[in-house]
Amino acid sequence: MAPLSAPNHFVVVTIGSAGDLFPLLRVALALAQAGHRVTVLGPTQHAPYVAQAALTFHGLPADEAVLDHPDLWHPTRGLAVVWRATRPAMAELPGFIAGLPPEQRALLLVHPLALPEADLCRALRPGLKVAAAYLAPSNLPTVHDPLMLGPYRVPRWLPLRARRWLWRRLGDALLNPVALPDVNAARARHGLAPVTDLIAHIAALPDLSLTLFPEWFAPTQPDWPQPLVRGDFPLYDPAPEAALAPAVARFIAAGAPPVVFTPGTGNRQAAHYFRCALEASARLGLRAILLTPHRAQLPEHLPSTVLWQDYVPLRTLLPHVAVLVHHGGIGTLAEALRAGTPQLVVPLAHDQFDNAARVEALGVGSSLHAARLVPSRLVAALRRAGSQGIAARAREVSARFGGPDGIDTVRDRLLALAKQV
Repeated sequence: MAPLSAPNHFVVVTIGSAGDLFPLLRVALALAQAGHRVTVLGPTQHAPYVAQAALTFHGLPADEAVLDHPDLWHPTRGLAVVWRATRPAMAELPGFIAGLPPEQRALLLVHPLALPEADLCRALRPGLKVAAAYLAPSNLPTVHDPLMLGPYRVPRWLPLRARRWLWRRLGDALLNPVALPDVNAARARHGLAPVTDLIAHIAALPDLSLTLFPEWFAPTQPDWPQPLVRGDFPLYDPAPEAALAPAVARFIAAGAPPVVFTPGTGNRQAAHYFRCALEASARLGLRAILLTPHRAQLPEHLPSTVLWQDYVPLRTLLPHVAVLVHHGGIGTLAEALRAGTPQLVVPLAHDQFDNAARVEALGVGSSLHAARLVPSRLVAALRRAGSQGIAARAREVSARFGGPDGIDTVRDRLLALAKQV
């Protein structure tokens, strides 16, 4: 696409780990390559990734202590922990937008948890357009199937009226008491009326909603916000040409394809997870690769059949492994789908339970709730995930990644929205 004579300024706002950043970086790069100015706002630790993508970065305060919070990975209390941890960073968003030149045509593309602050930006800059990027299906509340309330699957036979009641009760019990005092205090400072329900408020805010996952992974639901643009998995690799590190290549070549275990790069509370991984691997006679940047979670000495790495690009690693055991992060899940690698999802919190349910529904893996994780159950789950049927289905689904990744559609709809500013 040829650059426009008057470039837009897209302000892309993210929270969380690299898994939250990378899909938005892929969109940001598409906008920049079309000739538009892009500024990425995110936790300060993401500065190297954004610099590597040659985009402008504005660092936001990051609460590293939250990684040790005992409720961060709790299936129902975890969202409140994330909410509190992200508020200092999100509070900087209105000031950043207020500081932009008034003649500049700006558009916000934000993570859903930044939507309350994006609405404040519109109070400061009337006419500002806001697009929300939904990285995983459970970020879009719905009363339709598959309906997961944390780790609990709502039966298909439950009427919609009862499902709506459950959603309201969940918000009233776990989220509104935590979030609404801060949200409404900020709204009062900007002369805006208070809101009574955070989930309903967030769903109604965007001028455009984007799903960064495909229709075949999660069909559009009748109660999802409109206008809605369906994208694909915008997979982003900061070093796409990188080869496997020599130690990893040697380990893979030395025997049967290993099982890879990762609880996510941001999980510093996974010592039990890795103990179970080591015990289950030993019982099954499997070779294993343990991925975590937090080495203290592992025993000091590992057997020769086990390799620890702080980070390995999944794009290069997964074609060589038997099963990927992971937490259910959407980026990790999508990389496994692309590679055709069978998955065993061990969800802890947040969107992970819904993602695990979709992996099972696709037939490309199995799941085991982290609260039930013990070596014997992990052994049984690994046997299921490693079955020939799941391996064949995983290869079949990977063929869906051969065509366009939908980024052009997402980019063009954002450009169309920017013209309305």
